[in-house]
Amino acid sequence: MSTTSLPRQLVRTRSFTTGTPSSFTIGPDGQRVLFLRSPGGDELAGCLWELDLSSGKERLLADASVLLGGATEELPPEERVRRERSRQQGRGIVDYSTDRDLRVAAFALSGDVWVVDTGSGAARAVTSHGSVVDPRLDPTGQRVAYVSGGALHVAELDGTADRVIAEPDGDEVTYGLAEHVAGESMARHHGYWWSPDGQRLLVSRVDNAGVDVWYITDPAAPAQAPRAVRYPAVGSANAEVTLWVYGLDGARAEVTWDRAAFEYVAVAGWDQHGPFTAVQSRDQQEVRTLGIDADNGTTTLLARQLDDCWVHLTPGLPGRTGSGALVGHADLGETRHLTVAGETVTPQGLQLVEVLGIDGEAILFVGTADPTERHLWLYEAEHGLRRLSDEPGVYTGAYRAGTLVCVKRTPASPQRITTAGPVGAPGVEVGAFRHEPVQALRVSTLVLGERQLRAQLFLPSWHEPGSGKLPVLMDPYGGPASAKVLAAQAPWSFRSQWFAEQGFAVLVIDGSGTPGRGPAWEREVYGDVFSAVLDDQVSGLEQAALLNSDLDLGRVGIRGWSYGGSLAALAVLRRPDVFHAAVAGAAVTDKRLYDTHWNERYLGHPDRFPERYDACSLLLDAPKLTRPLLLVHGLADDNVFPANSLQLSGALVAAGRPHEMLPLSGITHMAGNEVIAENLMLHELDFLRRSLPS
Repeated sequence: MSTTSLPRQLVRTRSFTTGTPSSFTIGPDGQRVLFLRSPGGDELAGCLWELDLSSGKERLLADASVLLGGATEELPPEERVRRERSRQQGRGIVDYSTDRDLRVAAFALSGDVWVVDTGSGAARAVTSHGSVVDPRLDPTGQRVAYVSGGALHVAELDGTADRVIAEPDGDEVTYGLAEHVAGESMARHHGYWWSPDGQRLLVSRVDNAGVDVWYITDPAAPAQAPRAVRYPAVGSANAEVTLWVYGLDGARAEVTWDRAAFEYVAVAGWDQHGPFTAVQSRDQQEVRTLGIDADNGTTTLLARQLDDCWVHLTPGLPGRTGSGALVGHADLGETRHLTVAGETVTPQGLQLVEVLGIDGEAILFVGTADPTERHLWLYEAEHGLRRLSDEPGVYTGAYRAGTLVCVKRTPASPQRITTAGPVGAPGVEVGAFRHEPVQALRVSTLVLGERQLRAQLFLPSWHEPGSGKLPVLMDPYGGPASAKVLAAQAPWSFRSQWFAEQGFAVLVIDGSGTPGRGPAWEREVYGDVFSAVLDDQVSGLEQAALLNSDLDLGRVGIRGWSYGGSLAALAVLRRPDVFHAAVAGAAVTDKRLYDTHWNERYLGHPDRFPERYDACSLLLDAPKLTRPLLLVHGLADDNVFPANSLQLSGALVAAGRPHEMLPLSGITHMAGNEVIAENLMLHELDFLRRSLPS
């Protein structure tokens, strides 16, 4: 197959993100914007750029390939793990920090700290010790902190000192790094936070000594030693996480709260009102937001949230306005509201998705009244609520000093269009190196049945309505925490279209538990993450067939990855009357084989609710298999361990149930190699063609 095939293009362009701007930081006067962008084409290495809004001109500040002198980038193991947790697949400059005035920026390259003067454009490496992870400048721009060997360092930018602020006091102790569940399930990827004056830091200490050790080995390399991973499997011990306030003079104070009752540090930060944190109970039914005394570490209760199922962690919250008003959220009936000082400021039906930033009294957030769209909204106490995005699509952005960076994706293009300028003005378009998909979409959006399930139907470009029946391929994620049916050309849309071009009617349905439809909808999966979701897939399929007579319900396959992989396997195990073949990639087959924070959110602790885990176990359903099933798993996956697919395969063999297993040597949770990605999709296609009724 041609090297310009769609599967290869998706991997090569990192799903059409190479060459597109990202990671925006706006200057204090609103006139300058820093951002990351690769130099174009298929180049993955990110570079740091500056946009001057007054002139509309861009300037390259730091080119990763130039700074490395053409050498291959070498990543420290801790940085590889951090990128895996955040699903970061790029190279070069993938993250950066600045001082508050945007005079200097810092980033990591091949384990070294680099800084660039944004005025002169001069870049230099800062003397550091060991391999550097997550360097971040203090707000005054005088020094940079970083983690190396589990120790937190601070280096003066003038080269006068590099000192250890917090050093590990145990073999499994790290300072300044996020623990596994924080990065994987809470979307918290940092472990330290600067004070506004640059004199102190709030630092997390992580002790993994009590966490179970699991091993990842590569059977294709028998001489290679297994890699030990501290993995907090459901029902087992989590890492012990504490917070400390450290001064540059060596003074320190431990932050105190009831850690026995609230073992999760969900959020932490330091603003002009002082350090703060949000801590969560093990059952996730209570979250407390605490103000921290920077001198002695004592805490004050700022807010308390309770929920009979789980308290949702909204990205970007909690926070505080310039006047000190606490910004949070409240789940009231069918709506997730934005709150300021405990009062709701958004109307019923507008679902809060994410808070992108707080600038003084202004709050930029993503909200939606239509589950397929994500719009930018600005709330200001003086002016109220304003929607900043217009046409249907998926939006994100940044805001400071009256300047808005607006990033939009629409149904018309897979490219992200970015503009920057004063709120209400057209703005300057930020340059991007476009990648045109080698294959166009033929997709229609559907609303199905009484539950008004959002769905998308992909048809072959060559198919004429009424010309013949098409086999159906269901391609869902389908469940909690992720939606696929969006008013934008997403990467997964092109995968669905690729399968459609091979002769399928591909149907994607967002069912019970998917975000964007309010807290009540999300909590339908509490206690059982599969039954309602599978019911929605079945009913949605039936409704789609009523709308389009070309769908052949006698030939229905289903494919999925991660949760979608679990759903695909479950479909042929429990509803073989509907689903005739399944491809299950990186599936969690036994909920006891996944991490604490994610699974206990929906199912509770396994010691208290073992029946919930048994009801969601694919291993116990293995004897029911009567349809073709292909299991696919990366053997280096440290998120969903390959033990999941291997144990299901073993249970199927023990029950005498034929199936197929495709292990991917050296592959983690996502296949990032374009040859493997293409051949994997070809293998799936071959399996489905062989397995579905003729």
